[in-house]
Amino acid sequence: MRDRKGGFGNSPGCDQAACPVEFTLDVIGGKWKGVLLYHMMEEKKRFSEFRRICPGITQRMLTLQLRELEEDGVVHREVYQQVPPKVEYSLTEFGRTLIPIIRLMKDWGEEYQNKQLSKESCPVESL
Repeated sequence: MRDRKGGFGNSPGCDQAACPVEFTLDVIGGKWKGVLLYHMMEEKKRFSEFRRICPGITQRMLTLQLRELEEDGVVHREVYQQVPPKVEYSLTEFGRTLIPIIRLMKDWGEEYQNKQLSKESCPVESL
């Protein structure tokens, strides 16, 4: 297990040093991890596929995010001994337990996006 960032301190109602939500966000939080996990829900992905799916992520950041997910036991990295090298990423059994959470995040995001789009199409006139 990798070192945790921590920093939220003691949470009211939690007997532990940090609330379990903090641990969850440490694993799946950030700009890219949720997106990477979403795209691995149905099938394994190669590094180059992630680069196409997420053109805004740098190669270094993609590597770091996948490495952290692997260290947390959420993602499995399979290296094939061939030329050119082939590496595939997939969810572990433990990682698959996040699928319901990721699907709920997707549903919430779609609902929020629709609300925002409806606000833009029907702006309130200013006085």
